[in-house]
Parts: sequence; C-alpha cells; structure tokens
Amino acid sequence: MAKEKTPRQSMPTLDLELRKTTFREVALGYSEEQARLEASRCIQCKKPKCVGGCPVEVNIPAFVAKVAEGQYLEAYDLVKGTNSLPAICGRVCPQEEQCEGQCVLGVKGEPVAVGRLERFVADYASAHGHKSQREKTAPTGKKVAIIGAGPSGLTCAGELAQRGHKVTVLEALHKPGGVLVYGIPEFRLPKRIVSEEIQQLAEMGVEIRNNYVVGLLSTIDELFNQGFDAIFIGTGAGLPKFLNIPGENLCGVFSANEYLTRSNLMEAYSFQDANTPIIIGKNVAVLGAGNTAMDAARTALRLGAENVSIVYRRTASEVPARKEEVEHAEQEGIQFRFLRAPMEILGDDGGWVTALRCQVMELGEPDDSGRRRPVAVEGKEEVIPCDVVINAIGSGSNKLLFRTAKDIALNKWGNIITHDESGKTSKTAVYAGGDIVTGAATVILAMGAGRKAAMAIDEFLRSGGSSK
Repeated sequence: MAKEKTPRQSMPTLDLELRKTTFREVALGYSEEQARLEASRCIQCKKPKCVGGCPVEVNIPAFVAKVAEGQYLEAYDLVKGTNSLPAICGRVCPQEEQCEGQCVLGVKGEPVAVGRLERFVADYASAHGHKSQREKTAPTGKKVAIIGAGPSGLTCAGELAQRGHKVTVLEALHKPGGVLVYGIPEFRLPKRIVSEEIQQLAEMGVEIRNNYVVGLLSTIDELFNQGFDAIFIGTGAGLPKFLNIPGENLCGVFSANEYLTRSNLMEAYSFQDANTPIIIGKNVAVLGAGNTAMDAARTALRLGAENVSIVYRRTASEVPARKEEVEHAEQEGIQFRFLRAPMEILGDDGGWVTALRCQVMELGEPDDSGRRRPVAVEGKEEVIPCDVVINAIGSGSNKLLFRTAKDIALNKWGNIITHDESGKTSKTAVYAGGDIVTGAATVILAMGAGRKAAMAIDEFLRSGGSSK
C-alpha cells in the first residue's frame, strides 16, 4: 500500500465507561505494529517543515525512519538529543498546531502522528530500561540556579548539566514538575512518567530543592552571594485570573489552579486514602474552553459529578483546547454550552453556589486575535443550575519573586521582559523563559524557551560573564 494511502493509526483508549470512573490514563499508546505502520507513512521530505514546527527542533524524519525500521531505542536516542522530556511531550504537546501542522501529508489527508510516535519510543525505552547516553561535557566549575521545576526550568537544567555546569533547581512546591504535576491530571499524564523524566535529570547531577520559595527564603541577589554564577527564572503563570463578577466568593467556587492542584498534587482524587478536602459537586460548571478547562471538567466527572458543563462565550470552532482533549470530553459526556458569557454566580442563604447566570452571545466582527468577537444578544440570558463553579479562563504571573527583584523589568501584565530568544532579562546574568515570559502557553513552548536560554547561559558563562 502506498504511503499516502496508509490510514493514520488510531490511538487505542481505555474503555469509555471505565474511564469515567477512574483516573487511569485514557490514551493507551501504540503497539509495535501500529507504530511501525504509522511511521511508514512518512515520505521523508527533503526539506522537512515538521522540524521547523517543533520548538525544540527534534529531528523528526530521522527518528520516524528508525521507528519504521523497528529500531526503537535508536529512535529514542535521536529524540532525546534535543528533547529532554519526550514521554511528556508525546502526551501533552499540541502537535496538531506544531510539527504535525507542518506535515505535507496533512494538506490532502492526515499528517503523520508524530506525537504518538514520540510517546511510543519514550515508553518503549522506559519499558526496556534504556537511558539515552548523551556525552556530557567536562565540569566547568560554574553554578546555575533554576527557579521553578516546571517544563522550562527542567529543560534548562538538563541542557546546562549536559554542558558541564553544576545546576540547582529551586522549587516552591513539595514536588518538582510544575504544571506537569499540579495542573495536568493523571488520566492525561501519569505522575510516574514525570517522576521518571525528573529522575534522569537527577542522575545527570541536577540537584532539586523542594519547598524553596525564592523571594522569601532567598532573593535573587542572595542567590548570587551564595555562589551562583547565573540564574534562570521559570516560575510559570500559576496565578489564577478572575472574571470579577458577583458571587465569585461563594462556597463551591474554585479557580482551576486550586481545583486541579488539590486533585493532582495533593491527591484528592484518591479520597479514600488522602485527607485533602475537595467539594464533589453534583452539577459542575467550568468557565473557559482551553486545555485547563477540559482537565478540570473531566476531573470533576471522575470525582463523581453527575453533570458537567463547559461554559464558553464563543463557538466550537474557536475552542482553544487540543482537538483530542475536546473529543475525549465529548465522549465522556461533558456538555458544551457555547455562546454563553458568565454574568453572576448565584447562591443560597448559606453562601453556597446554586446557579450560574449567563448572557447569551453571538459572534460579531473579528477581534485583535483574528477570532470573531462575541457580542451580547440584548435581553437574552440563561441560568444554569450548578453547585460547583470552576474558573478556567486563564492565569497570570505571581508577583512574589519580584517584590525583592525590582531591577527585573516586567511588562504591564507582570511577565518578565526578555531582550530576545536567549531569555536575557534586564538584570545581568539572569535569564527567563516559559509562561513567566509569554503568559500561559504550552509545555513544549516553555521547553523550547528553556533550551534556548540554556544555550545562551552556557555561552555567557564560557565567555567569562559574571553577575558582578
């Protein structure tokens, strides 16, 4: 069968009825047969656009060719050459917008499933106890502090350790991983996968200090005084945004950040064994339609909610979440209430949520983002009964770190201003990347920023750069 005629291989998934009641991973991964068949679809372009679509520049045609040949460990080594977290990226990256979005097969058909193949080789390597042996540079004697153990920080740490620098990661929470552990649910990204990737960093010599809040325990300047030669800030965008509508302080209203952190990092999903309190609503309304909203809605369902609604002020075609996550949510019975803008959260005399009052919308002219702007349909409202409301409209930067680092320039949104893709900030020897620079974005974009910053920091240190 010609490559272009071979159909894209579907991802096996957990039984639908079972997955509504468990936090087990939904996507089960390719078999060897499926992986080789999918990899055989790649036509090995002479000028592969897929590589340009990857923020960490994985050599996609080369690793896919190795999969097609059955050389899975060699394929993994190729991926690991530029991507320090392949098992994670294979599960949560928006490949349809990046590498797969550039695949020429997608012009008239379906692109090669790059993400699923990346996951396959990472899982295969793990199952066979294989670890990529990238040659490590001789120790430089230089010390780098990484603030934040999320995707950008972990990537930066791995790249710098590979280049011979002594790296210490300072993480505010009690477990490393950032959004990978507190934000993304077990059914989409098992904690075991994150732990395995982080363990490989530890084996490279990266030190991780948990429960270390920079800005309270140490300032940026104090870290330099402790002997660090450069600092990377990858603190992410973990501060929730609110709509500032009446009723947001009622009992039963969560930010998605809090709701997912209680469930994911504090194990409220294992309520039989964990003491973390979380309200298990009967009727749950989730505000927003990004990946975080899908995660919150599907978590609520698994915790025991009878009805879960996604409330979104635009239409299905504007939903920003990954297509696969939307499909899974729909399959699991999540309701989508489009063209509804929250106006007020209603409550009872005891201060508990009873309903969500929404303005009915319609689409008008495009806004600055290019999407048609939702406008109110005058005189038309809807009241949605609910006992839990989860706000997933977005997040911003936490200002705690910057209270003691006034010389790091921020923009009007509170994000760090960097001079270029190197991540260089206004303060000498301080670099930044990920959501703390761009605002809430994707795991792979944060990783790409961490990798570029690591290369810039390495150059800075090797050229004799100093914080003094």
